[in-house]
Amino acid sequence: MAEYDDVLLPTDGSTGTQETVDHAVTLARTHDATLHALYVVDRRRYRAADKDTQDEVIQSLEEEGERALEDVAVRARDAGVDVVTEQRDGIPYREIQEYATEADVDVLTMGTHGQTGRDRVATLGSVTERVLKGVEVPVLVVNID
Repeated sequence: MAEYDDVLLPTDGSTGTQETVDHAVTLARTHDATLHALYVVDRRRYRAADKDTQDEVIQSLEEEGERALEDVAVRARDAGVDVVTEQRDGIPYREIQEYATEADVDVLTMGTHGQTGRDRVATLGSVTERVLKGVEVPVLVVNID
C-alpha cells in the first residue's frame, strides 16, 4: 500500500466540495498524514470586477477562503488529523501545483469541479484538469454530482 505523509486538499468552499473534504480527511487519518488545506483567491475574479468594486471583491473572496479553510480545519481536528491551512492569491491551478511541489505532498484530493460548475460536458473542471496535467504525484479525483 502507498504511504502518504502529506495530503493536499485544494478547496473553494463550495457545497459540492464537502464530499471531497470527507475523502481527504479519511485518507489523512488512515495514513496518519498531515492534511494541507489550500484556498486560492482567484485573481481573475477580482481583476474582472469594476475598479471601484475590486477591493470589495477581494475582501469577499478572502473571507470566503477563511471560512472554507476553517471548515476543513475543524473537520480534520475533529477526526484527529493534523492540519495546515494556507490562503494564496493567484491562478488556482498554478498555485495548487506550486504548493504541491513546495510542500512535497504525496497525494492531492480534488473534486471533479468546483464553484464554476462543469466547465465542459463529460469532462473534468478546468482547474482539476490542469492540475492533473502539471503534478507528478497521484491525484484522487472525487466525483461531484
